[in-house]
Amino acid sequence: MATKKATSSDPIHPKTLLVGVYAPNNQIGNPEYYYEEFLSLVNTLGLPYDSTHFMKLRAPDNNMFLTKGKLEEVTKVVADQGIEKAVFSVILSPLQERNIENAIGCNVIDRQRLILEIFKKSAHTSEGKIQIEMAEVDYYKTRIIGRGTELAQQAGIIGTKGPGETAKEELKRYFAEKLHQAKKRLETLERARDVQRKQRMNSKIPLICIIGYTNAGKSSLLNRIAKGAVLAEDKLFATLDTTTRELYIDNQKKALISDTVGFISQLPHNLIAAFKSTLAELHYANLLLHVVDVSNNAWKSQVNVVHETLKELDVTHPMIYVFNKIDKLTPEQREQLAVDVATYHPYVFISTLSKDGIKPLIDVLRSYRLTPVQ
Repeated sequence: MATKKATSSDPIHPKTLLVGVYAPNNQIGNPEYYYEEFLSLVNTLGLPYDSTHFMKLRAPDNNMFLTKGKLEEVTKVVADQGIEKAVFSVILSPLQERNIENAIGCNVIDRQRLILEIFKKSAHTSEGKIQIEMAEVDYYKTRIIGRGTELAQQAGIIGTKGPGETAKEELKRYFAEKLHQAKKRLETLERARDVQRKQRMNSKIPLICIIGYTNAGKSSLLNRIAKGAVLAEDKLFATLDTTTRELYIDNQKKALISDTVGFISQLPHNLIAAFKSTLAELHYANLLLHVVDVSNNAWKSQVNVVHETLKELDVTHPMIYVFNKIDKLTPEQREQLAVDVATYHPYVFISTLSKDGIKPLIDVLRSYRLTPVQ
């Protein structure tokens, strides 16, 4: 696909190329949607860029990820435009990242680091910051150790005296100690969370968890249904930290309702692992509200991503599919949607733009019998 041009908002930033790679292991929706989501990730981080280069790949190469021909394409763009940094839409192994850097002659950032930086920017609670720190340590230790100290200084992780075996051992000790200290701080917060959870369970108050693909409207739903006052923006990962509110229906407390971090295709495993303490709330939920943005043409693929993530987390609770943003559909699209959702039960159609827009969900929850998890 031809290279496209974009204008950087910062004239002093390293000249940056975005490389979108639509490959068999990351196919969600069509190529255009995949590239659009990649651009949304970059814009969410606020990363300036100068040009984009999109391509389709039949099969990834174990050593380079890119095939010889595709690698030559990127190398030519980098050379012709004087690119200093290339941001890839795919997750690269440390070996693949290192080999691509050597081949194209510039710094490489993969999808994992991109999402990690977004999470780092979006986490506000102590628990969220510690979880990101742990994921960051896990990411960088596999890339810095064995590559000398240049990358460590470049990544802003650690400055050391110089290359060599001593520096490598120093990095290993640094990462081990940093991870150990983060785990200790997280364990303290987890104990406090466990006390709060036991108090809630002893009070027999049911818990409803809102889940879904990032930017599906989870925070907007919490704001509308329980006056959550949670940041709700039209961008990916606007909120990371779990927020819990009381849910009242007909002036009676029905349950507690929690918003959770949004899922995304190819969510790095170290981030899932780091957020398991936060996502542990899902195991104690009595009901999941799976919010789906039906105005997105790839909503079925997004639903599958959420299903796969829940399976990885071993979460199998009752679920209501909440098809959101129905207000954005034309009458013809609504008719087609009525056919497409036939395999998803139970479900409701809502719009979080108004109180009336979520009435179908309120009506279902009013009669839904919630039994607290023991």
